[in-house]
Amino acid sequence: MTRNRRRNTPNAPAVTAADRPDLSFTAFHQMNRPSYVRYAETYLRHRQDAEEAIDSTFEHLLRTWDQVLLTENPAAYAWTIMRNKVTDHARARTRRPPLIDEAAFNTVALRNAVDPIGQITESLALFRALRQLTNRQQDVMVMTYLQGMNAPEAAAVLGMTSATVRSTVRHSLRRLREILGPDRTMEGQR
Repeated sequence: MTRNRRRNTPNAPAVTAADRPDLSFTAFHQMNRPSYVRYAETYLRHRQDAEEAIDSTFEHLLRTWDQVLLTENPAAYAWTIMRNKVTDHARARTRRPPLIDEAAFNTVALRNAVDPIGQITESLALFRALRQLTNRQQDVMVMTYLQGMNAPEAAAVLGMTSATVRSTVRHSLRRLREILGPDRTMEGQR
C-alpha cells in the first residue's frame, strides 16, 4: 500500500478534488472564452472591461455548473448569462447601451472606404438599426458579421443549430432592410 505524502505547510491548504473545476467546465471554458471576450469587447470597447465581464461570467458558471448541465441547452444558457453580465458591466460603468456608436468607427468598411465620411454615416445608421433587432438577432449578427464567424461556429458558441443561425441572419437582414431601406444593409459584407 502506497501512501500519498504531502508536505504540510502552514499557509498552503490541501487541494482536494472538490476544489478543482469539473473537466466539462474546463473544456467549455477553453472553447468559449475567446469568443465570449471578442463579443464582450464589441460591446464594451475595452479589452480589460471585456475580460472582467467574461471572468465574472465564468465565475458564475463555475459556481452553478451542476445546474447549468441540467438545463436543456447548456451552451445557450451560458450565453444568456454572459450576455447579461456584459450588459450589467456596461451599465455599472455608465456606458451607453450595447452596440454603442463608437463601434461604427472601427469597421472594416470604414478602413477600406473611398468616402470615409459617407461610410461613417452609413455605419452609424446600421449600428442604430441593429439596436432595434431582438437580442438573438443582435447576437447572431455580431457573431457572423462583426466577428466573421460562419454559421456552424456561431451556432456552437450561441447554443443553437446552424440552420437557426442562417434563418436568424435572413430574418435580421429583412428587418434591417425595413429599417434602413434595401440599399443599406449588411448583405454581402463580412
